[in-house]
Amino acid sequence: MRHRPDQPGGGDGRAALTSCRLVWQRCVAGGADRRRHGVTLLTKRTIFFAAMLVGAFGAAAPVLAHPHVWVDAKAELVFDGKGEITAVRNIWRFDDAYSAFASQGLDTNGDGKLSTDELKPLADINVESLKDYAYFTFITGAGGEDIDFDKPTEYWLQDDGGHLILFFTLPTKAPVKAAGKIRLEIYDPTFFVAFRMIDDKDGPIVLDGAPAACAAKAFRPPDMDPAAAAALAAVPADQRNLPPALQLLADDQTNGADIACP
Repeated sequence: MRHRPDQPGGGDGRAALTSCRLVWQRCVAGGADRRRHGVTLLTKRTIFFAAMLVGAFGAAAPVLAHPHVWVDAKAELVFDGKGEITAVRNIWRFDDAYSAFASQGLDTNGDGKLSTDELKPLADINVESLKDYAYFTFITGAGGEDIDFDKPTEYWLQDDGGHLILFFTLPTKAPVKAAGKIRLEIYDPTFFVAFRMIDDKDGPIVLDGAPAACAAKAFRPPDMDPAAAAALAAVPADQRNLPPALQLLADDQTNGADIACP
């Protein structure tokens, strides 16, 4: 985890997340130092996370501030022929309530389905906005250094049984030597978005093209006790940054994997 820069104020769908490698082939044919990032996703017609959620849920139920959006996530680390990491492929499946609100009015041909073409403007603005917040994706090199990313090279949104799924490939600015221990983390440090790495036969992290000796050990956040959850829920919905005591609670809500390449 890293130091945060200043921040600006049907079906269950799991089949689509079964294997990062298979999904991308099918759809393309994707210690003390901490830098924390939040995210506000905007469209030309709606404000995505903070303001969008106030509008979406405020009339129907009391607004619980943190988290507002739930995401099932998988990731694939891409290795080149030299055994170095060159990209992260993310697959994020959003909860049904968020998906329903975000996709309002996007079925332009009125056929009752959302195509990738209809979702493209939404995908464009999501990915463009996420760049200011490190894409909720963090790699720490074997020497403890923070790894920087270039902008995504390919991305799209897909509707899967009422759930929006965002696919995007995030290349590293330079190849990352995999010797030693590398840490990948996917999370929102302010816990406005709750990520959860899903598990299946391939595991939540896939190593694509990695040397045979490399292995990934996934980790997930611990269950939050009711008192902590209640404290986070009491934070106003328009307050993006958490008070220090609550930030410590959110700091534990990390997902990812340690990758060891002897």
